[in-house]
Amino acid sequence: MAWQLKAAGLVWKPRLGDRFAIPDRDLDDELFVLSNMSIQVHERPEGRIIGFNGTVEWALDDVEIDETIWLPREDQLRELLGGTFRSLSQDATGCRVRIDLLGEIVDFPAATAEEAYAAALLHLLAAAGADQPATTGPPSGSP
Repeated sequence: MAWQLKAAGLVWKPRLGDRFAIPDRDLDDELFVLSNMSIQVHERPEGRIIGFNGTVEWALDDVEIDETIWLPREDQLRELLGGTFRSLSQDATGCRVRIDLLGEIVDFPAATAEEAYAAALLHLLAAAGADQPATTGPPSGSP
C-alpha cells in the first residue's frame, strides 16, 4: 500500500517517529524510524536527506528522501483523511473505514485498520486526481 500511496501523489514530510523502508539496497526487510539520536532528516543544498548517525547502520551514511518509502502509521493515515473520516469498525472479518466523500458514504474493508485507512486515502487521492498532493508533517508554525 505504501508504494501505491506514493505513486498516487502522497508526499512525505518527515517527522520524528515516522517509519520508512529503503528498497533496492538489500535492506528490503528492514524498518527504520526517524529519531533525534540515530536517524535524522538533514537539509542540504541538493535536497533533504536522511542521515544515519553511525549507531544503527554503520554501513549507511545517508539516503535521499526519494530513495525511501514512507510507511505511514494508522494515526497518520487517519489524519490525512481529515474531515472525510467518519468511523473505524472491526468485526470477525477485519476492519472497515467509512468516509464521507461529498455526501457519499464509502466503506473500505481490509484485514487491518492501517490497510483500511490506506485504501480510503488511495480513493481520496484518486478522486482528487492527486492535483494537490496530500502531505503530512509538522503543523504550520511548528519548529
